[in-house]
Amino acid sequence: MHLVQRVAAVVLTLGLSVGLVGCGFHLKGNNPAATPLVYNKLTLVMPDNTDELENRLSIYLTATGVQLSNSNDAYVLRVLDYTPRRQLLNGKLTEVLLRLTVTFQIEDRQGNKITEPRTLTASRSYQYDVATVNTDNQQEDYLNRIVIDDVAQQVTRQIAANRLPKAQS
Repeated sequence: MHLVQRVAAVVLTLGLSVGLVGCGFHLKGNNPAATPLVYNKLTLVMPDNTDELENRLSIYLTATGVQLSNSNDAYVLRVLDYTPRRQLLNGKLTEVLLRLTVTFQIEDRQGNKITEPRTLTASRSYQYDVATVNTDNQQEDYLNRIVIDDVAQQVTRQIAANRLPKAQS
């Protein structure tokens, strides 16, 4: 009888452990996706007409623990290139392909590169029949916001995961 109680206790313990792991429970510790300490303070330097990207980056970077600051000890997240493209494919249906390409790097306050430039791209497409639809602009505006949001999330993940290649000396 004593052996049966031990086996039952082991089975119960293993069952509860598997249940906790299955529901996503984990012990609190250092988050491997936390922003590296060197990038905890950033200044955003953006090209003209990129307000929406700057707003989205501010939200996502702040959510990962980055402090946006203009202080002298802050690194600079510089967007080197911001290229939105719209490609129109005509046929029986009209298809619109929206693509945004953003190149960025992290620099110190003196303008020295800390990371190599990284280029990220996001795209979305949609179709409509010109004869029946007149909401092309609404859908395009919405998808442009989605594309910008996607690029902002990609930039944030790259910084938070510290996946940016260091600059060559």
